[in-house]
Amino acid sequence: MISAPEPRFSHLHSLTGPHGTYEHAEHAFARVEHGYCTDDVARVLLVASREPDPDADLVALARSSLSFLDAAQSRTGKFWNRRHSGGSWSGPRTADDCWGRALWALGTTFARSPFNDLRDEAFAMFERGAGQRSPWPRSMAFAVLGAAEVLDFDPANRRALDLVLAAAPVLDRPAASPTWPWPEERLAYANAVLPEATIVVGSILGDARLIKDGLGRLAWLLALQTRDGHLSVTPHGGRDSSSSAERYDQQPIEVAALSDACLRAFNLTGDEQWLSGHELAVRWFMGDNDLGAPMFDARTGGGYDGLTAMGPNLNQGAESTIALLTTLQNARRLARVAS
Repeated sequence: MISAPEPRFSHLHSLTGPHGTYEHAEHAFARVEHGYCTDDVARVLLVASREPDPDADLVALARSSLSFLDAAQSRTGKFWNRRHSGGSWSGPRTADDCWGRALWALGTTFARSPFNDLRDEAFAMFERGAGQRSPWPRSMAFAVLGAAEVLDFDPANRRALDLVLAAAPVLDRPAASPTWPWPEERLAYANAVLPEATIVVGSILGDARLIKDGLGRLAWLLALQTRDGHLSVTPHGGRDSSSSAERYDQQPIEVAALSDACLRAFNLTGDEQWLSGHELAVRWFMGDNDLGAPMFDARTGGGYDGLTAMGPNLNQGAESTIALLTTLQNARRLARVAS
């Protein structure tokens, strides 16, 4: 098993402003003028809730993130995504990715937080949001992961189960073509969440075909994104059957999604090929990638924003830092189980 550093939250704390976690950074310094987004604050709450022994600073960050999501959510359960640095919101409330990510974080907080007040508030917000539906597969996939957390703790929860049932036809889609077994004509971002959520839906509903389809698509995705024994993941511009030679700008969120999905597959099947997939994700951050470049700042604990043809993009924004942290949390959890 690969040796990985402990997740460090100092840089994430440095991105925190009066209303939440700033979205962007210039190197290690927050780009205050770019404001906040619910996508990232939900990720912050997720990573904080996954931490088994949070210190006081991380608990405070979880509380502030939950307050941000509460302010973003409407009474019908939709969410604003964009918030200016002064605290005002822009755009409509939606059931897009920000909704799905928020439900993922809220379900995880309910299931894992040791603090009853956080759990109670997160559960109330999850219940409100779980009444919404999205036509977008990724949005529903993120939401399903939150519903699965709720159902692990409360198997009879009707809102969570109804959400899983509604997600099944959104995720259960045929391959785009006989030579491209993915359910979209083009890979986009956080791709592994689609087969992971399909596996989750199949497990909850007892649907062996969905589980098989999810595992098969995850195996195909992992093989496609492995080159010469290391990950070479889908670039920022996406990838289709005619663009496999396009290698940059690789995004940390894609690597973190593979780590999560492979561990989900391992926990279900016990097949150690999935542990190998997770280890490839850890190694990508450590420098086993197309350029042999570490993808994090050992001084700050921040994750770099992307792997470009010229080397790492040295900006350390919230999304990339959280991608690093979730992958290191996964590595630490496996190491503790092994010991």
